[in-house]
Amino acid sequence: MTYTARLVLFAPREDNAEHMAASLTAAFKGGRIDAVIMALPDGDERSQINFAKALVPVVHGAGAVLLIADSFEMVARTGADGVHLSSPARVVEAMAAMRRIDRSVGVGGLKARHDAMEAAELGADYVMFGETRPDGSVPTLSMVLERAEWWAELFNTPCVAYASEQAHIAPLVATGAEFIGLGPESFNHPDGIGAVIAKALAIIAETPAPQRGE
Repeated sequence: MTYTARLVLFAPREDNAEHMAASLTAAFKGGRIDAVIMALPDGDERSQINFAKALVPVVHGAGAVLLIADSFEMVARTGADGVHLSSPARVVEAMAAMRRIDRSVGVGGLKARHDAMEAAELGADYVMFGETRPDGSVPTLSMVLERAEWWAELFNTPCVAYASEQAHIAPLVATGAEFIGLGPESFNHPDGIGAVIAKALAIIAETPAPQRGE
């Protein structure tokens, strides 16, 4: 059975909902994005809730899901579809909270294979490899390829392979990862975020992906 990898997009950090809505609308014009991961702005809870609530219709209107970065306590209050954890430290707590309201949990920041396997065993909806580290560095392409290929071959839980450069998309698709992650730096491209999305989707469509058994 053949399949096509899909896109997960990290939104840039923003405290103005109108600006964020415009950025996301431009991104969606480039083509299909399956999920948007968004950090809440600094501020009080009411401001954060209002910010996210203003963006949920934008994301849903484009046929995507909105995941809040780390703040799983805010998911139900904002109407978001789940949480993306940038570290597995609170995965048990997040899983319990999200299962009560039937929302999704994705886990990144997985330093060891054991961390990824444990997250999947606990019920994570996806695991992510290769995203930007807290110090701003990113894993080498070879490291992400090795981890994504290992995961895709052995496990049923979907994998997001983070492409820190456009040139990394094709080799990451070839690993069998179900999703390709694009970072917030994509919004700074001189051609615009819509062009970045369109190009990423074109690369995905042109890259042979491994076949999978039924």
